[in-house]
Amino acid sequence: MPAPNHSLVEAMSSAYDAGDMERVIVLGEGAAETDEPALLWLGLAQYACARYRQAASAFVSLTRMRPQVSAYWNNLGLACRQDGDMAGAEHAFLTALSLAPDDAELHYNLGLLHLQQRHWVLARQALMDAVRLSPQFIEARLQAAHACYVGGDNDGQQAMLAGAADWPAQSGEQALTLAAMLSAQGELEIALGTLARAQLPDGPAAGSMRLRIAAQRSALYERSNQLDRVRRELQQLPLEVLDQLPVDDEARAEGWSAHAALAMRDADYAAAAALYRRMLAQALDDQHRASAAFGLAAASSRMGQHDEVWPALQTAHAAQLNIAQGIVPELMQPDSEPLQMASHQVDHTAYQGWKPLPVLADRHQPVFVVGFPRSGTTLLEQMLDAHPDFRSMDERAFIHDLIEGMEMAGQHYPDDLANLTASEADQLRAVYFRRVAQIVPDLGQRRLVDKNPLNMSCLPMIMRLFPQARIILCLRHPCDVLLSCYMQSFRSPAFMVLCSSLQRLAHGYVRAFEQWYGHIEVFAPHVLEWRYESVVSQFDDHVARLAQFLEVADAAPMARFTEHAQGKRFISTPSYAQVTQGINRKAVNRWHAYREHFEPVLPILRPLIDRLGYTE
Repeated sequence: MPAPNHSLVEAMSSAYDAGDMERVIVLGEGAAETDEPALLWLGLAQYACARYRQAASAFVSLTRMRPQVSAYWNNLGLACRQDGDMAGAEHAFLTALSLAPDDAELHYNLGLLHLQQRHWVLARQALMDAVRLSPQFIEARLQAAHACYVGGDNDGQQAMLAGAADWPAQSGEQALTLAAMLSAQGELEIALGTLARAQLPDGPAAGSMRLRIAAQRSALYERSNQLDRVRRELQQLPLEVLDQLPVDDEARAEGWSAHAALAMRDADYAAAAALYRRMLAQALDDQHRASAAFGLAAASSRMGQHDEVWPALQTAHAAQLNIAQGIVPELMQPDSEPLQMASHQVDHTAYQGWKPLPVLADRHQPVFVVGFPRSGTTLLEQMLDAHPDFRSMDERAFIHDLIEGMEMAGQHYPDDLANLTASEADQLRAVYFRRVAQIVPDLGQRRLVDKNPLNMSCLPMIMRLFPQARIILCLRHPCDVLLSCYMQSFRSPAFMVLCSSLQRLAHGYVRAFEQWYGHIEVFAPHVLEWRYESVVSQFDDHVARLAQFLEVADAAPMARFTEHAQGKRFISTPSYAQVTQGINRKAVNRWHAYREHFEPVLPILRPLIDRLGYTE
């Protein structure tokens, strides 16, 4: 191989350091095809000038010349990715990793590629590998958290965002992503601080980013029921300014969304619907398209325009299925089981084989609030949290996490609950309460309220660890539950699939209750059925009944739950706005307006409708 032209390479290096990329490229055109240093400077300069295809050609030559150099493969991957050659980029990054498997930067770049491809599971793994190799790699932590956020991995997201309050200022785009994730975790102040420190881009793009940050701040305030602050924030986002922005400016749709959310809160449903329609006329990604379509369905429903609701919902679910396809492809088959926990059953024979465990003191037994989602669990949680004897922790999957922990340790759930020793049970409870303490460090002597609707499918674990616990099952007419779920934007990919059609929802609902009633017969737990329709019609009587079940002397604080909810900065569930408005009957029998859509699923639901004491 001919020796490098050292004078040429030195000139190219000097020009590169001076930022004169065009000079580097001109010099490089006279280099020999085998001059490795000159080819490297040429490729780097072409990449810096966004001539990605030419840069890729230079890096291909380098990989052929020195196939054992991982950095050349990494550079090739970066150039291919920017040029839109995703297959070439993936091949290059994987080759680089085969040469340098402990290079965090390579895992990070592969993860970014998978994010761009919407391959969320692969992205999460690659990015978390980068963090494992370099725990202080902030960019990798942020992007790994984003992959977890999209995939519904709340624990992974929280782990990746640990210490985010102390992270350096992020670029505007990164700050928007980080603030959205922090808000979902209930860390509103840190999210707002992230936006306040966001680094704006240079030039005209700075104005657009300011608008997007204002829209995001408005969304955070609306999400935490601070409507006065929303109004002040939207003064920075006048509709006439948004309307004049270029069609492809993301600030337009994000600003319209912020205005639409406030219009919904102000009961100006026509204005909200008009804004959502304008959003849907834009070229939106699946996440924003689903959000706008769900918003349009909600606004149309409130106006009684029921014929407009179903087409909007079909648009929303089509977009959500596109998202789910990249995260849980195994659930896309019609016969898949999104509620996998509902398939675990303990029968009488298995329960009789459980080894006895020491009795746990009542003060250590949480109150569990369960039921199918959208059955009134958040309302009940806020009522209990309003009482000074109780403390809720918002919606956490800690019981489900214990089950996952068992299986990761090589145990089989629920079969291996039978042979659980006292020491192992204590360890599981210790893990549970350690996680509780991270959320409610001030629990003290108050009774914990663990509200998670789908804990109804985790009853064997609850009964093994907390056999004397009080459990409240929230009930609502099955058709109203299904309608509410179908009209709701869930972040869990499995729930996106479950709620994609009334047919799937009906089968999932029935399976969940068949498992529940089977377990009720086996375990005979302390259960109170809390029926939404009865509560809204006879509120005082049911509050008194609730207090008696929980052995509470004074039920009065529970009746003042709206004041309590209004004072909370964060309620994670979709009912965050409704629970601040008090008791009303608007949600009862909403499904009647859509009966034609329910006719095909009524035969599936009818046995359960009868068992629960409802009518069609």
